[in-house]
Amino acid sequence: MNFYCITGGPGVGKTSLLNQLGTIYPIIPEVARQIIREQMDNQGEALPWKNKAHYTELMLERSVKSYREVQLSNTKSPVFFDRSILDTLCYAEMIGYGISAEMDFCARTYRYNPKVFILPPWSAIYTTDEERKQTWEEAEQTYGLMKATYEKYDYQVIEVPKDTVENRKCFVLGELS
Repeated sequence: MNFYCITGGPGVGKTSLLNQLGTIYPIIPEVARQIIREQMDNQGEALPWKNKAHYTELMLERSVKSYREVQLSNTKSPVFFDRSILDTLCYAEMIGYGISAEMDFCARTYRYNPKVFILPPWSAIYTTDEERKQTWEEAEQTYGLMKATYEKYDYQVIEVPKDTVENRKCFVLGELS
């Protein structure tokens, strides 16, 4: 149970926190951003503003693949995932796609540590970019739905305080023991 998730809505400081944690432990990058970059580079359709269903399917496939790759490495060290399989389920619910039997199976099969770290919406640091197009209201909604999704699958959701990146890192590391 050394697979830890860092989650939350868009623009809440996950990447900054993960970069700090990555100086100590392995981190697994967010698959959604990878997919968006690839699709944009190749004029693909699997984008959240084009073909949401195909985008969701790719997110699930890549999330499971990254989980399995880390699992096969047999690492004993804590590993931090920038989002997880459950984030895909949350997204599927948000767009009205629903949670398929395959998604539910994956969420129940590929388990992470019961402690999941969620970063709350924080307007002072929120920005949009080429890949993050959500409004502030959508970011707030995402937070609530993420929390509910993880709780539905019996995870203990721990809110990371709004603070400096260093203090957030210390908070997360303090919760590991």
